[in-house]
Amino acid sequence: MPKNFRSDYILIAVFALLVFCGILILASVSASIAQVQYGNPSYYLFHQILFGFLPGIFLAFLAFKIPLSFFKKWSLVFLLVVLLFCFLVFLPKIGISRGGASRWINLGKITFQPSEFLKLAFIIYLSAWLSTRGEIFQRKKTKLNSKFKITLPQTQILIPFLIIIGLITLVLILQRDMSTMIVIALVGVLIYFLAKTPLWHTILLFLIGGGLVAVLIKIVPYRLHRLLVFLNPEIDPLGMGYQIKQALITVGSGGIKGVGLSFGVQKYGFLPQPMSDSIFAVFAEETGFIGALLLVVLFLIFFWRGFEISKRSPDKFSQLMAAGISFWIIIQVFVNIGSMVGILPLTGIPLPFISYGGSALIAELIGAGILLNISKNI
Repeated sequence: MPKNFRSDYILIAVFALLVFCGILILASVSASIAQVQYGNPSYYLFHQILFGFLPGIFLAFLAFKIPLSFFKKWSLVFLLVVLLFCFLVFLPKIGISRGGASRWINLGKITFQPSEFLKLAFIIYLSAWLSTRGEIFQRKKTKLNSKFKITLPQTQILIPFLIIIGLITLVLILQRDMSTMIVIALVGVLIYFLAKTPLWHTILLFLIGGGLVAVLIKIVPYRLHRLLVFLNPEIDPLGMGYQIKQALITVGSGGIKGVGLSFGVQKYGFLPQPMSDSIFAVFAEETGFIGALLLVVLFLIFFWRGFEISKRSPDKFSQLMAAGISFWIIIQVFVNIGSMVGILPLTGIPLPFISYGGSALIAELIGAGILLNISKNI
């Protein structure tokens, strides 16, 4: 039985501060870009609040109130529905292609990216599946001779896991969304490891994943080019190298205290993607090292509280799901910020709760609601 029904107040405060920081910096960026494009300085901010924040908060509240057993029972349905939408992006008039990638669905005035919801749906399903398989494995293991202890998890856990992750990998490769594929694969392997599966399974999965990434980089020229530019930006100073250089300039321009909200200049046509991929650089320029450090600390506190919730959860499903959500957010934070400060290649991964994009924000807020739901049951 749960010890109390109070949520993690520290986590609630962290989520509120992260969303507030996102709205604050987006208001600054929107004022500069939307004024030129639409004649309305609040266009992007209004759009993010109306189609991201408000539905996200509503769905997060539902995720907070719904019993956790509901997510476990319907986890496969969630995953299949999201996968269906991921395949619908390839249909004419429904799917939208941008920059050669098919990742968006158009429903009249509403456009969304189903792969953002795939991250959460996969975490929920994998947590439910592994927790159930673990129970089955433990029951069967007591009935079998010791010589069967390796073959049972190999055939009943590892191979099905490879099939599941393989299907998801396929649809994301077709969408040309390698960055999302890597995030989902990493989170999946970490959840798999935390489910106390044999260590050699995890090692094998990392080897397979590393080999696949190497092949995908080699067979698609622009991916290899992106990696080479990361190693030496001078190879393409006006292309991919330009974004890396401008991101470093933007981060460095903030100094210790920053130039002040709305006073940053790099967002005025110098820094590519200032509202999405590069929004951390704008945040660092306007709030300085102190503001950027505080933002990083907020994300670290989030991960700490999420992992504490995972460790103290009363059942395996809740443990794996809390850990999965925590890893999902922190991996994206590391990848996004790492690319802005030059320690990782540019990937196009949004900064959770901060970057512009309704689909990502809604999925992240639902994940936050689930995490708080788990916390009230420990």
